Amino acid sequence: MKRTFLSCCILLCTLCSVCAQEQPLISPDDSIRSLLGRIFPNTNPNLSAHMNLEFYTSGAAYFTDGNLDEAAFKLNRVRLEILGSFTKDFSYHFRQSFNKYSNPHSLDNLSSSIEYAYMNWKMSDRFNLTVGKQFLSLGGYEYYVNAIKVREFSEFNDNVPAYQAGVTGTFSFSPTQELVLQVLNNRNGEDNDTYVYGLPAGVNKTKIPIITTLNWNGLFVDKALQLRYAAAWGQLAEGKNIYYLTAGNVYEKGPVIAYIDVMYSREGLDSKGIISDLQGPTVAAPATAENAEYFSTIANFDYRIHPNWNVYVKGAYETASVYKTNGIFEKGLYRTTWNAQACVEYFPMRNRELLIFAHMLYKGHHLTDRAKALGAVNPDTQRFSIGLVYTIPVF
Repeated sequence: MKRTFLSCCILLCTLCSVCAQEQPLISPDDSIRSLLGRIFPNTNPNLSAHMNLEFYTSGAAYFTDGNLDEAAFKLNRVRLEILGSFTKDFSYHFRQSFNKYSNPHSLDNLSSSIEYAYMNWKMSDRFNLTVGKQFLSLGGYEYYVNAIKVREFSEFNDNVPAYQAGVTGTFSFSPTQELVLQVLNNRNGEDNDTYVYGLPAGVNKTKIPIITTLNWNGLFVDKALQLRYAAAWGQLAEGKNIYYLTAGNVYEKGPVIAYIDVMYSREGLDSKGIISDLQGPTVAAPATAENAEYFSTIANFDYRIHPNWNVYVKGAYETASVYKTNGIFEKGLYRTTWNAQACVEYFPMRNRELLIFAHMLYKGHHLTDRAKALGAVNPDTQRFSIGLVYTIPVF
């Protein structure tokens, strides 16, 4: 039955196309012209090449329960991408992060620092097909939007293995409606690289380490209202599956961007590792938790008070639970987390490729008696940071 289901998914993907959820650092459609376009303005429009560099640095002070831990400068993110097309129907996208380990993964045979390495085929006005390492299409705005616009992700989204090898297809019903189907790997390396303490005793590895997603994206009210909903299923190990239900509800018009995301996952193995990490030194033989359940609600409000100034407030409420007793992990709630943020952003350049910001983050954690019985310690943390993001159209 599982093989038949997998075969049907792959067949359907070959008949569909992919929505370009892999947003580039600078879109070729933006007003920023590449160096090649400036030197050769009359080149073939079907042949293009763009190279962009993202540089994100900040100085930050970190606190635990109000006490200063560290104040230092960091290079939070440096990424290089190359994208373009060689005919009107075929395009490509490659992106590498210099803040990740470059060890090759055993499953996809690719360095862990490579985020995108895919080809896209526009089969018709309604069908696209993408093959290679790409973005897992879950719902939600925080998950989908370019990471340039996010100073701090929710813990849910920060622990999703978002970049995976596989095939994706999208059917566009209209300019405002599309359906996306994916079949991707659900991990990059081996199980011991994925889970905090490897596979639990008695759990065997899967022969089909894939995840399948069905994603619907719709625009309404003159494209001001965006809905991004998705469901996903994958096999983590034999008899251990993962399910996602995710939804993004976005209003974007004029100076306002507001959204509410709802994210839920039910995991036969703790793929996010949050519950497994609660085991303290009192646990003699720590093991990866089974039957984990995560829920997150994210709310954000952006307001562009001036063409060069933007402010936003953001909050997230998240829970981590076990839905069925296993080993030392009893059924029930283990942790709740509050995430509150406020940010002021200044764009000194017309094209918004340079961003200067001041950001405040508060994370409050509440551990239940179940978590404390494992020796868990999870104090509240705070961070104040000032930094800049500069996205440079190199070529």
